[in-house]
Amino acid sequence: MIEGIDFNKAKYIVEYGAGTGAFTEKLLKKRKRKTVVLLVENNKAFALLLQEKFKQEENVFIVHGSALNIEQHIKEFGIPYVDYVVSGLPFASLPQKISSGILVNTIKVLKNDGQFITFQYTKCKKAFIKRFFNEIDIKREYRNLPPAYVFSCTIPNRHMEGHNGVHNSNC
Repeated sequence: MIEGIDFNKAKYIVEYGAGTGAFTEKLLKKRKRKTVVLLVENNKAFALLLQEKFKQEENVFIVHGSALNIEQHIKEFGIPYVDYVVSGLPFASLPQKISSGILVNTIKVLKNDGQFITFQYTKCKKAFIKRFFNEIDIKREYRNLPPAYVFSCTIPNRHMEGHNGVHNSNC
């Protein structure tokens, strides 16, 4: 999930749906001390757990809120842009309008060569995600049970801002 991250250059990393912090722990072990990590967790119990678990960590901020509001969240913490967004959000089960909003807002905060990395159990949303990003590299992760896919999405289509998110195919 995090093998494509250049930790020597990353200044700002955001994680959507950090849950109990499984990916977060790996991010924190590899990041530079000055790299800012913002965790966005919509589940209040998980957000509180993350606050307790990572309270001693420098430059780690936890937000109980939605990834839809990422622009507001990064402004809150003085983050000017994002190098990497790591996401465990289940796009296959999220409402289409929410998924579109999250991806449009992610593109807005990613720097030009930033990357959106998402963990999915199905490839059914590949075409949907491809509408927001020029390139998607998909790797199968067999060590996960059940096996899953890691989508590494790069080079946001800046002309997609304002995209209305209408999409008819379902998983």
